[in-house]
Amino acid sequence: MENPTNNNYSINNNTKNRWSPRAFSEMNVEKEKIHSILEAARWAPSAFNEQPWRFILGQKGDTTYDSILSTLVDWNIIWASKAPVLILNIAKKTFTQNGNQNVTFKYDLGQAVGLMIIEVVNQGLVSHQMSGFSADKAAELFNIPNDYQAVSVTAIGYYGNSENLPEDMAAMELKPRERNELKSIVFEGEFGKPFDI
Repeated sequence: MENPTNNNYSINNNTKNRWSPRAFSEMNVEKEKIHSILEAARWAPSAFNEQPWRFILGQKGDTTYDSILSTLVDWNIIWASKAPVLILNIAKKTFTQNGNQNVTFKYDLGQAVGLMIIEVVNQGLVSHQMSGFSADKAAELFNIPNDYQAVSVTAIGYYGNSENLPEDMAAMELKPRERNELKSIVFEGEFGKPFDI
């Protein structure tokens, strides 16, 4: 199933076709595709080229996967437990060169994950990101140092069948995608004054 954007202007097809379904097939993801997805994240930009992102990857059937899954809130476990790949997204809070606080550590991680999920589409897969998890539990389970923070979890795999989802989730799956119009998010002169191109 596809759920492309209803965009007003031309954008690349991987961006157009990226969406966040919950219906995953349990079919394994090939190692080559996983490598390409992680490679895309590796080449993200970051402040001072710090590259603060770190990833813990679990594949269905291994203990890492089970540990990541156990950090999710119950509602996410219902559907994410079908995804063959779960990635815990982590970022370093300080700069390596001087120990100063990196105020953009989450921003930089977000850019890496953003490139990752565009590559997911390029590989013929789908992904869904989650903030509904326990960062504290993840830190304990994976011995994450204090200088790092678990920020989110990403489920990756092949698209499954929305009929296998609970009714409320299936309805969300089939709902048309919506976004705010540019005039409500891009300003000029002052905050709130729409940009007129």
